Amino acid sequence: MNLGDMFAKSIRKADQVRRYTIQRMDKGWEVVREQDSDAVHRAHYQDWHRVEWARRMIVLELAKLQENGWREIPPVVSQSTKR
Repeated sequence: MNLGDMFAKSIRKADQVRRYTIQRMDKGWEVVREQDSDAVHRAHYQDWHRVEWARRMIVLELAKLQENGWREIPPVVSQSTKR
């Protein structure tokens, strides 16, 4: 996790990896969901309440995935999230 990350979680099941990050940007926050190093969802928010909602949705998704055998791994900064 780099210093700009407010939230970063990575999970793995077999050879699949998903990463979730929320980073503070100059004008708001960036929320990114990656699958196997490809950004599949990227959003920019200026409203903190939307960031809170996005984080809650990530936490719920992580819980469901972990119930289905996914395991948390140390976060790795990929090319698509490096600044």
